[in-house]
Amino acid sequence: MKLRNISTIISREYLTRVKKKSFLLTTFLVPIFFAAVCILPSVIMVMAKEKGKEIAIVDQSGLVKPYLVDNKSVTYSFYDGPIDDKQSFVKEKGVDALVMISAIDSVSKTLSVASYSEKPLSIDLTEEVRSKVNDAVEDYRISQYDIADLKTIMEDIRVNTLMSTYVFDDSGQEKESSFEVPMIISMVLSMIIYIFVMMFSGMVMQSVIEEKSSRVVEVLVSSVKATELMFGKIIGVACVALTQFFLWIVLTLVLVGGFAAFIGFDSLMGDPAQAQEMMEMTAQMGGADMAQMTEAISQESGLGTVLNTLMDFNWGQMIFAFIIYFALGYLLYASFFAAIGSAVENEADTQQLQTPLTVPLLLAFFIAMYAFKAPDSPVVWWGSMIPFTSPIVMLARIPYGVPAWELALSVALLVATFIACGWASAKIYKIGILMFGKKTTFKDLWKWLRQN
Repeated sequence: MKLRNISTIISREYLTRVKKKSFLLTTFLVPIFFAAVCILPSVIMVMAKEKGKEIAIVDQSGLVKPYLVDNKSVTYSFYDGPIDDKQSFVKEKGVDALVMISAIDSVSKTLSVASYSEKPLSIDLTEEVRSKVNDAVEDYRISQYDIADLKTIMEDIRVNTLMSTYVFDDSGQEKESSFEVPMIISMVLSMIIYIFVMMFSGMVMQSVIEEKSSRVVEVLVSSVKATELMFGKIIGVACVALTQFFLWIVLTLVLVGGFAAFIGFDSLMGDPAQAQEMMEMTAQMGGADMAQMTEAISQESGLGTVLNTLMDFNWGQMIFAFIIYFALGYLLYASFFAAIGSAVENEADTQQLQTPLTVPLLLAFFIAMYAFKAPDSPVVWWGSMIPFTSPIVMLARIPYGVPAWELALSVALLVATFIACGWASAKIYKIGILMFGKKTTFKDLWKWLRQN
């Protein structure tokens, strides 16, 4: 292969793509989307404040009324006696809802609550009424034991232990750390690598298919070797990917920073109480694991610890590892996708041939999503070593600390695998790029691979 020919193809592929309208649109629209994801939660929390509601309460137990105190979001009005026509009552009194609280059950020491309204109540309002009823019932049950100061005793024995985490730096000094920072970095980087490898490798395959179907490739291979064309195309798209990625980072930081400077950093951070409520709601929707994670995060020492952890994080190693694993992972899979693109005449025929490639990528993604629970477990360790999964899984492990020899071994295996698979893909590409009129199977690929 001639480096001059490859560099010419790289330049052509790069300039052709960066001048496209689609490249310019995605380069500027994606950062706006990322910035919106960062900014909108705070804006929504500020703007999504419901106007004051008026709730009619019929408290047959006589226990809950002292706990229902008016606030900015709700006003309570109390009524006596049974109400037969609840809908007429709501309309006549002009209230947003009628809440009926039953008498206390002397055996189970519980009561029931039912609300009636024209429109469903918000989750915040429902939760507020429910929590006040629970407080009233809890105090009632405590009073039934007839033990002096029982409530005070229970509050005194209730424990909420905070666990501070420290890590040792290179000089042996202790530094307070926050466990959720590596977890978030691990998950985000794994997701970015997965999306980018799939997206830009698919771009290589699509480009090969377009040139083959339009017969442009026949003109190209008359001037350069097929392998030079394949590797030039792969590296050219890689340059486009890195350019677009770094532009996304810069533009996103500029947009978020500019918005924060315009409205003030405190406004962007939002109300801590509302943020905590949003975290708890997200935890309830995410299941038991997410709930435990959120509870642990809420017990951390605060934003200061998180910021200190971010400042002490080895960003140089992380960025270097990201570039290395993205480049090698992309080169490995892009060579496969280029070979597949050369073997078909239209994109519809690629589905069957793509399956063996998408399986290890999906497997790596799922392993990486659980790496924060056990970054040194056998499954995660082997996932970070096997070349077909290591670009994604190793990035999920690095925030938790990986020995230098493991990084070196993982990179060496990935490089060796790329060289071997790149050679095999080039053999398939060289034959497949000029094959027309026949639907390619795995048997054909194996036959081409064995040819001299």
